[in-house]
Amino acid sequence: MSTRLIEMSGVRLQYANGTVALESTDLCIDQGDFVALVGPSGCGKSTILKLVAGLLRPSAGAVVLGGREVGAAGQRDAFASGIRLGLAFQNPTMLPWLSIRENLMIPLKIVEPFRQSYARKKKGEFADRADALLAQVGLKGFADKRPWQLSGGMLQRASLCRALIHEPQLLLLDEPFGALDQFTREELWAIMQDLWIKTRPTVLLVTHDLRES
Repeated sequence: MSTRLIEMSGVRLQYANGTVALESTDLCIDQGDFVALVGPSGCGKSTILKLVAGLLRPSAGAVVLGGREVGAAGQRDAFASGIRLGLAFQNPTMLPWLSIRENLMIPLKIVEPFRQSYARKKKGEFADRADALLAQVGLKGFADKRPWQLSGGMLQRASLCRALIHEPQLLLLDEPFGALDQFTREELWAIMQDLWIKTRPTVLLVTHDLRES
């Protein structure tokens, strides 16, 4: 029996300048689903993703994640719901002074239950986890490189690994491969689908490409 993970009901979002981004929006996603939000630029796809992540608060209606309202008073973001969340965006932001491995391990420093283990000096185990993920996406041997030493496609692979390293229950993807050439994009989507089959997180994908959806 499926379990509801995300539920939006009657959501409206209006910015301070009066622009209405969403109106009377409903959305239901069950655990393990892979859902794509498809539409032209500016139609509100990324706004929905940011609402689910708790990066925006609705002007009206409710966003419920794992049975708890996201963005409600007293809750900072989706992490307050207790759901482990992975994020990957179109621009794979990496800290330039850290190695690729160290960039991948950032979520392990802040997300429970990994944070406590990291504090107990289990960095070696987590480094092995990072290296294994990098190998799965064809980046074996690049863990000690700095971000500026990798191509755009390689950085996007590393960004995907960072989103997955803490075993997220929900993976939010905002056009993660949109800036890449067609060949690299298709290659990374094959990798993404393989990783999803193996780990089965719930995925919410934002895209304007019908082929990706």
